Amino acid sequence: MPAYKYMEEMWRHKQSDALRFLLRVRAWEYRQRNRITRVHRPTRTEKAHRLGYKAKQGYVIVRCAVRRGGRKRQNHRGMVFGKPKHQGINHLKFERNLQSVAEEKVGRKFANLRVLNSYWINQDATMKYYEVILVDPSHTKIRNDPRINWIVNPVHKHRECRGLTSAGRKARGLRKRGPRANGIKGGSYRAAWLNRNTMRLKRYR
Repeated sequence: MPAYKYMEEMWRHKQSDALRFLLRVRAWEYRQRNRITRVHRPTRTEKAHRLGYKAKQGYVIVRCAVRRGGRKRQNHRGMVFGKPKHQGINHLKFERNLQSVAEEKVGRKFANLRVLNSYWINQDATMKYYEVILVDPSHTKIRNDPRINWIVNPVHKHRECRGLTSAGRKARGLRKRGPRANGIKGGSYRAAWLNRNTMRLKRYR
C-alpha cells in the first residue's frame, strides 16, 4: 500500500487506539498554543496534497481553532424589544459552517496571502481545529507556476470571505450537480428564486 493511501486509511479510522491517543495528545497541545498558529508542515500530509498543497516556497500552513456550537444572539441581557417570533437567543445556528469561519479568521490575520483550502485535524469538547492552506501571490515560485498562478489574479483577494473556497461553497449549497442543482441555478438559491419569481414582459407586445 502506498504511503499516502496508508495515511488516508489511518485517518479514516478515527476510533482506532493509535489515532484516539494521537488526537487526545494533540488536542492538549493545541489548547496551550494560540488560536491561530503557523505550522511548519501539514499534520495530514496526504489530505493537504489532495487539496492543492505543494511542499515548496510560497505555500503556508496555518492552524486555526474555532469554538464549537451555535451562535448566541448578541442582545443585552437577552432582551429583544420586538415580537415573540424574534425573541430567540440560544437555539440559533450560524449560517456558515465552522470550517469556513476558520478560513475567514486566518484570511484576516494573514491578509497578504490567499486562502486555497482547508481541512479538519482535531476537535475536543469546546473547539474544532482546522489547518488552512495559504498561498503567497507575490512569490516568484507561485507566479511562475501555471498550475497555481490563477490565484495571483486580484479577483481572488479574500475569496474565503465571499464563499468561494470549498467550505464556503458547501455553506452556500453549491456542491450539487445535474438535476439536484435545480434550486441553485444562476449561482445561488436566491438567484434561482429571483429568476423563477420575476415576470419578464416584452416591451412591445
